[in-house]
Amino acid sequence: MPDDLLRFVTGPQPYAQAWWWVAAASLIVLITWYAALFVLTAPGARVPHVPVLSAARDQLVKRRVVHAIRTIALRHRRGELGAGPASAAISGELRRFLHRITGLRAEYMQLSAIADSELVPAATILAELVDAQFNIASTVDIAEVSDRAQELVRTWT
Repeated sequence: MPDDLLRFVTGPQPYAQAWWWVAAASLIVLITWYAALFVLTAPGARVPHVPVLSAARDQLVKRRVVHAIRTIALRHRRGELGAGPASAAISGELRRFLHRITGLRAEYMQLSAIADSELVPAATILAELVDAQFNIASTVDIAEVSDRAQELVRTWT
C-alpha cells in the first residue's frame, strides 16, 4: 500500500489558523457596531458629547419629530383624528422631543414648570394644545399649532 493513501484514513485537515483570526475580528467588529449604535441612539442625557455625531443625532431626531407632527396634522385634516386626540398626539411628540434634546422630563412637567424652565419657547404651544385637548369650545386651529410646533422643533438649539 502506498504511503499517499494514508492521508485519507485520518480524516479532514483542520481549519487554517487564519480563519480563527478572521472570525474573532468579525465578532469584535460586530460587537463594536452594536455598542456604538446603542450609545449613539440613546436618549439625550446618556449620550456622550461628540460634536459631529451629536449634531447628526439631533438633526435625525428633529426630522423624525417634524415628520410625526406633520403626519398627525394630516390625519386631523383628513378627519381621521378629532381635535382632542390630535392635540394630545402633537403634545406627546413635542414633549418627547424636548425630553430627548434637553434631558428634562418634559412629559411629566406641568405647564407652569415648563414656563419656568429652559423650555419656555414651547410653553405657549403646549398651552394651546392642552386647551384644544380638554376644552370642547376651544377655537385653537390644530393646523396652525402643528405648523408652529414643527417650526419650533426645526429651530430648537
